[in-house]
Amino acid sequence: MEIGSWLQLLLFIGLLFLLTRPFGSYLYKVMETKEKTIFSPVLGGCEKLLFKALGRDVEKEQSWKQYGIALAFFSLAGMLLTYFVLRLQHILPLNPQHFAAVEPSLAFNTAASFAANTNWQNYAGESTMSHFSQMVGLTFQNFVSAAVGIAVAAALVRGIARKSVRTIGNFWADLIRVTLHVLLPLSIMLAIFFISQGVIQNFSADVKAACLEKPAGREPAQFIPQGPVASQEAIKILGTNGGGFFNANSSHPFENPTPLTNFIQLLAIFLIPSALTRYLGLMVGNKKHGWAVWSAMAVLFLASLMVCWTAEGKGNSRYPVLSASSGGNMEGKETRFGIFNSALYATVTTSASCGAVNSMHDSFTPLGGLMPLLNIQLGEVVYGGVGSGLSGMLIFVILAVFIAGLMVGRTPEYLGKKIESADIKLCVFYILASAILILAPAAWAAASRWGVAGISNHGPHGLSEMLYAFSSAAGNNGSAFAGLSANTPAYNTLLGLVMLAGRFLLMVPVLALAGNLAAKKVIPAGSGSFPVHGMTFIVLLVGTIIIVGLLTFFPALSLGPVVEHFIMTGSGKLF
Repeated sequence: MEIGSWLQLLLFIGLLFLLTRPFGSYLYKVMETKEKTIFSPVLGGCEKLLFKALGRDVEKEQSWKQYGIALAFFSLAGMLLTYFVLRLQHILPLNPQHFAAVEPSLAFNTAASFAANTNWQNYAGESTMSHFSQMVGLTFQNFVSAAVGIAVAAALVRGIARKSVRTIGNFWADLIRVTLHVLLPLSIMLAIFFISQGVIQNFSADVKAACLEKPAGREPAQFIPQGPVASQEAIKILGTNGGGFFNANSSHPFENPTPLTNFIQLLAIFLIPSALTRYLGLMVGNKKHGWAVWSAMAVLFLASLMVCWTAEGKGNSRYPVLSASSGGNMEGKETRFGIFNSALYATVTTSASCGAVNSMHDSFTPLGGLMPLLNIQLGEVVYGGVGSGLSGMLIFVILAVFIAGLMVGRTPEYLGKKIESADIKLCVFYILASAILILAPAAWAAASRWGVAGISNHGPHGLSEMLYAFSSAAGNNGSAFAGLSANTPAYNTLLGLVMLAGRFLLMVPVLALAGNLAAKKVIPAGSGSFPVHGMTFIVLLVGTIIIVGLLTFFPALSLGPVVEHFIMTGSGKLF
């Protein structure tokens, strides 16, 4: 653990903390006050045009059911658009490599993945997707699926902040304003920065490059893929989407060429999820509460990073037994990033429901790979995906407040609103559904021939590969233990269904909870009210997340990465 790595970590946390306040205030301005923004002179006309096209209903407040129905129809339409773009890419423009149509089960998996903000990729983008498919089918979904997540989080926060009403905002207005005033301008600026650092942005076909050595019997040439990478990279990071233009994702030099682009990517992944905690504090009139939620996220993130970093820094403990020295586990890692930046990127991307990678998680040590897996299984609330992270964290906040009320023998209250049985049932449904969507399909795959056929490593690591796949799908993360060969009709279909359920089924209790809370009256805080700021609240919230996560997933984890760790350290074998 070198001093330079510690300094980089301090810089990362410090900049994230400093950016949270101004950008959270900007989100509040965009979502709630509806004031003109710095981008209104350029984008105001587009906003008015879209509002006019949607009619008067765009300004009308919606109940949670109306909000959810509008969200479902829009997401379904977007998914169908992506599916048909992939199926018809061979006859659509901007296909200089003349790629064929995407196979039906893979097209379904990819369309479901990008509509669900998962961006699971059972394909190599540079050899499967045309430029048109990348831009219209996938990058478009990167924008709108991220905007949908932010909209749902805003709806839940409004439900907490409002009193005695039946509405939680308007989906169409939220979708348009977030896309135009937040995601689009930030993506343009970030894409320009990436281009300045060497990320490619063009519409060329593959470039033919001469090889230094002439292979026997064939032409000495190599084909280097090209395409509109910077534009997709920017929204991939800002929207915590994670789907790379290239199969190697952010370990590819055309996507992530320098240490500076690596650092900015990490910061951009956490930017919106972190700022939403400030938005929460402003909405409920309790800025300390917003910072307390931010602090709980930071504690969980740093704890996960320390374990992953330490495990990767120590490497395989069997090397010294074989008289082989090692400076840590560099398998599957880029030498230009090293162990710390690989561990940091893995922790950030799995904490934030992003799924981008600059190293191969399948090559991590057992404990190093355990932390990205556990980050996803905890609900990716640290800091979580854009919107979905705050939504999941607020579910745990309400559960923690309920537990505090039980401990002191009082009716639980959250910011002046009584937490009743209907609210807790919705929270429990959210948590149980998340666990079932991971464990049940993983168990089915582990007991099926089609499931076992896809693993490249038998034993505990093979189980980890399958468990990671379904955790990533249900948690809408998109990263993978790449040793699993999942591009089969069975895996494509099942993973696609899990991704859709993990996204849209879990939005139902979130929106229903928003509707319940918005209708409640606010009662004055009394001596028995549990304060939702300060160290006691942070400890209770962190403890609730860890206990629920470990009780749910420890049996499965103990058969995968935990057993693999003990085999590595105590069996006298490398694997």
